[in-house]
Amino acid sequence: MLTDPHVPRRILVTGVGANPGFGLTRSLTRLGHTVIAADANPLARGFLLPATVPQVIPLADDPGYRDVMTGLCRDLSVDAVVAGIENDIPPLLAMAPQLDADGVRLWLPDAASVHACIDKAAFHDVLTGHGITTPRIWRPEAIGQVPDGAELVVKPRCGHGAQHVHFVERREHARVLCELIPQPMVQERVYGTEFTADCLVDCNGRASVILRRRDLVKAGLAAVSTTFYAPAVRDLVARVLAAVRAQGVCCVQGFIRDDGTVSITELNVRIAGGFPLTEAAGADLVGQMVNGLCGLPVDHGRLAYRAGVFLTNYVETLAVGDAADLALFAAPRKGPS
Repeated sequence: MLTDPHVPRRILVTGVGANPGFGLTRSLTRLGHTVIAADANPLARGFLLPATVPQVIPLADDPGYRDVMTGLCRDLSVDAVVAGIENDIPPLLAMAPQLDADGVRLWLPDAASVHACIDKAAFHDVLTGHGITTPRIWRPEAIGQVPDGAELVVKPRCGHGAQHVHFVERREHARVLCELIPQPMVQERVYGTEFTADCLVDCNGRASVILRRRDLVKAGLAAVSTTFYAPAVRDLVARVLAAVRAQGVCCVQGFIRDDGTVSITELNVRIAGGFPLTEAAGADLVGQMVNGLCGLPVDHGRLAYRAGVFLTNYVETLAVGDAADLALFAAPRKGPS
């Protein structure tokens, strides 16, 4: 256990080219930690953040992933690893015993819980089994059971980042998309106020939930969002977290319908891309995540937040320079042959 909460850590963050990993890297460095910024893409924008140690790694399904990651942790004296993208979670979970033996902290729920969240069809089954409202789903072979006129979402069961997500109004279109999308499922489309709950669940199962509306969504990302209070929504999110036995940092998404009912759509076993609003509203989400990650108590009092705080995202120019400088990141690390 890393017993002093004030000592800077060396934390490896994966997926720094995507919003969650990029934002997490920024937040960790502002807190004084050293971030080993890892991504499979040598042009990942997180490599250009100041005070990071950029490392190109293999894709999560590469046979050399495990050796590269364990080697990085040893060579760079990593204290802890945080996945910023879903793809890295299953292999990291499989590596947990080796990482633990090397003194590297990893804070994830058990394998069954991870599977129930990453696989959206399995997540649906868990929620319905606990009496929690979630959109209906149909597997490709059951498309004929979709009611006439139903508006649908076709997506991968294990997708992320709004990739391969399509909205259709006809069964025939859904059937065609199921031939094109990897591991497809068909989901009932729901409407209402879309929200994300940034959550931190400690080792005793106590959860803090910070709610924010997704006021304007573009390409699956919240361009404008606002924090809000809603005890009924908060309590439902807590039920979802308990149903899947969540632990650590995660985010829950859903819709508040016009009649006030709430429908939960997904749970991501990672920090959300829009979490900077949660921190701007006063919740020490990353700081308390680091505490839990390092085996220290989570101070839920520091996860209180203000409602009515908004955040607008925009595209910024991160760096301009000589293209030759990008060669610094071009050579991925390889495991032993």
